[in-house]
Amino acid sequence: MAFIEVIPEEKAEGKLKEIYDNLVSTRGKIAEVHKIQSLNPESIINHMDLYMTVMFGKSPLRRVQREMIAVVVSKANNCNYCQVHHAEAVNHYWKDDKKVAQLKQDYTTLDLTLQDKILCDYAWDLTKNPGNETEKNYINPLKKEGLSDRAILDATLVIAYFNFVNRIVLSLGVHLEENAGGFNY
Repeated sequence: MAFIEVIPEEKAEGKLKEIYDNLVSTRGKIAEVHKIQSLNPESIINHMDLYMTVMFGKSPLRRVQREMIAVVVSKANNCNYCQVHHAEAVNHYWKDDKKVAQLKQDYTTLDLTLQDKILCDYAWDLTKNPGNETEKNYINPLKKEGLSDRAILDATLVIAYFNFVNRIVLSLGVHLEENAGGFNY
């Protein structure tokens, strides 16, 4: 149960109802992370715009890399809600339940490309120790592995976005939906 009032779909009116209806038509259903913002409907719109840009927009990072980063950040923050949702998205690409479970448990034991391993390390360390020699430890190694400055920016945006969302989820008591799957990707 959330720690603040949440307006459920059946009681939504006006702008909030429009937003909820749009989420259902585009995403298949309304996530609890959006419902928690129901007292400020404009924040849902802006949140979704940022989410769509960072996670689905044109990028030199592959979609699976962005979802993988989301899981690592969420694990670092102990945010089960986002781990579950974004592990499902990773599995949309990997199609390997065991490998995805290992990503959630301890990504360092996975057989990842060096680029993906550095991205995961960057996600973990930037979450746990923001600004901790990122140029030397992550930016330069990512460039050496062929990532462009744009790709590094996009990775950083994904990391920052999930730290933002994890804090909303954790601080306001957002609970995982009964059926967490079923969102359109």
